[in-house]
Amino acid sequence: MTSSVPSDVLGRRILCDTEYATVRYAGSVPPTTGLWLGVEWDNPQRGKHNGSHEGVQYFKCGHLTGGSFIRPNKADFGVDFLTAVKNRYGLNDEQDVECEKENALVIGKKTVELVGFDSIIEQQRQVQLNKLVDISVRECAVSHAGQKEEISRTCPNIRSINLSKNLLPSWEKVTDIACQVQNLESLDLSENKMRFPSDSASITCTLRKLRVLALNRTGVTWAEVLLCAPGWPALEELYLASNDITVLERPINVLQTLKLLDLSNNQLIDGSQLQLIAYLPRLEQLIISNTGISSIHFPEVGFGCKTKMFPLLQRLAVDDNKISQWSFINELDKLQCLQSLHCQNNPLIGTEKNPETVRQLIIAKIGQLKVLNKSQIFPDERKGAELDYRKMFGNDWITAGGNQNPDKNRPNEEFLAAHPRYQLLCLKYGAPEEGELKQQQPFILKNQLLTLTIKCPDKPDQKPIEKKLPDSMTIQKVKGLLYRLLKIPGSELKLSYESSKMEGKEIELENDLKPLQFYSIENGDTMLVRW
Repeated sequence: MTSSVPSDVLGRRILCDTEYATVRYAGSVPPTTGLWLGVEWDNPQRGKHNGSHEGVQYFKCGHLTGGSFIRPNKADFGVDFLTAVKNRYGLNDEQDVECEKENALVIGKKTVELVGFDSIIEQQRQVQLNKLVDISVRECAVSHAGQKEEISRTCPNIRSINLSKNLLPSWEKVTDIACQVQNLESLDLSENKMRFPSDSASITCTLRKLRVLALNRTGVTWAEVLLCAPGWPALEELYLASNDITVLERPINVLQTLKLLDLSNNQLIDGSQLQLIAYLPRLEQLIISNTGISSIHFPEVGFGCKTKMFPLLQRLAVDDNKISQWSFINELDKLQCLQSLHCQNNPLIGTEKNPETVRQLIIAKIGQLKVLNKSQIFPDERKGAELDYRKMFGNDWITAGGNQNPDKNRPNEEFLAAHPRYQLLCLKYGAPEEGELKQQQPFILKNQLLTLTIKCPDKPDQKPIEKKLPDSMTIQKVKGLLYRLLKIPGSELKLSYESSKMEGKEIELENDLKPLQFYSIENGDTMLVRW
């Protein structure tokens, strides 16, 4: 190889103008003369062929137009880590030269060098490098560590490094850098297309304090992750979005400290793959958006029971998938600790005309959920959702064998599979009565009016009033009406109601922005007013 081309050129990552590529060939390409580099572009639209020229295959590409031949002088092979740091933070030698010029003393026509200034500048630069804790050298063409132990001597206080979108060709080059940073806690290697070890013998570095690792868009497979994982004994967050991960394996004695795992934008074969990572003992957050999954199963437990899988999982993201069945949501209620769910852009959303109805159904089906699609679930919303759910499927419950009499209440397996929480909701709010479940009449204004009895339990002298109100009227507007109707002085009203179907049970109307129908208020119910 020539002096301008590294001896280990094959497999090296390069920049050519603004495009990234990997060197697949170095040599002659007859009938031309001189040295050529055969490169595979990250962007296949940049290339011209598949690595062949005039019928000769010089190298192979993953895409028919992913390859090109370029001259070595067009390739940027990158710089070492410290050079990139100095360039990024204004601590390079060129700026030292400018500083020396500024501090030169001119006497007449002669420039007098101030002896000792070089050492002062170097000391100042070293002090600044010593202070660096969080370093970002994203897109700085970093390709290797540089001189051995130079990083540990120069930047001993580093805790976090962003090395994303550089020219690192292999995991070995990464560890050459990272193992010099004794207190490294966070490392971002995203968008580096690199080679990972093929056997455990080649892994010699342990990053004992590393807690956060990002390997998005690196081409890593799950098998390679598990092979490298012994080197991350304290890892808590692992980001693996947009890779070639299709098949999972059960982690054995690795990743046991992991709290967050991001597998988004990897096309998993099916939802059963998730069972292979279900026993990570400390996993609290799982991101599997856009992974192609349509189902999830915890077959070892039945309806209404909690699974031992994902024992600490609190936050789950399944956006942009193929989820179309409510059975998926039913299974999530089996998780012991699930509190937050992201479930947008799935076919399931289109099963109801009103997206708000889908939200209410999900809330009713997952009992411990506190946040849905980044929106907090307040107690009054949960209560309304569960009451509506109880009423919505009441006729199906009766048809399936449900009964108000506990001795006769035996809904069939098909109903319980479709509505695992229904029996629990009946215990919580009481079983629905037949009169409560009558089919609604046509949707006209007359049938939207509710005839309510308004009472003031703390004011025995106040006679009950019967009033017809639209079921779409918000609690806030009801309060405004009551201020005028009851001639109440300026004070805060507290509203609740008693259902004619559930005597003795008082339900608070806590949210001023919700309509009466949100609380399942019906004709004949009694509204209680206190102030």
